[in-house]
Amino acid sequence: MSAPRQVGADHFAPLVVAIAEWGDRDAFATLFSHFAPRVKSYMMRLGAAPEIAEELAQDTLLTVWRRAGAFDPSRAAPSTWIFTIARNLRIDLARREARPGRPEDPSEAVENPVMPDMALAELQDEAVIGRAVAALPIDQAQVVRLAFFSDKPHAQIACELDLPLGTVKSRLRLAMGRLRAALGGDT
Repeated sequence: MSAPRQVGADHFAPLVVAIAEWGDRDAFATLFSHFAPRVKSYMMRLGAAPEIAEELAQDTLLTVWRRAGAFDPSRAAPSTWIFTIARNLRIDLARREARPGRPEDPSEAVENPVMPDMALAELQDEAVIGRAVAALPIDQAQVVRLAFFSDKPHAQIACELDLPLGTVKSRLRLAMGRLRAALGGDT
């Protein structure tokens, strides 16, 4: 293992390129040690709890590892690109948290009470689905999360992931087949 790299602001772009072209783990370690605490701090300033901020920081840097090839130094500085990824992950999390919304009118909750056994069944179903999605290949799980948990159209997913639309649809189709098999679906 080589000695740790000394990094200045102008050295981040070559690190991202090294990750993209060679899967350079040392370059990634340098980026991670520099940006992870900064992204976590940024998330906490946006109101995230420390453990959520830590998770978002790790997800951000994992996305940097996976998508380093999509980085374009002519469009943005590496720090701008990384913090944009972090912001987008935070927005996705906020959308997911907001989706299961509760009725605003308390009378709606009384008219349609949730039975405890039904609530438990729903939680168990969510856990089973979560494990099945986690077992998918990373590229398929990513498009499933964006399409179904973040409710994004296929074209938007293609733009965000810098993939052809057909690739997004193909990954979703393959993922759905695997999910059906994992969840015991017949079709």
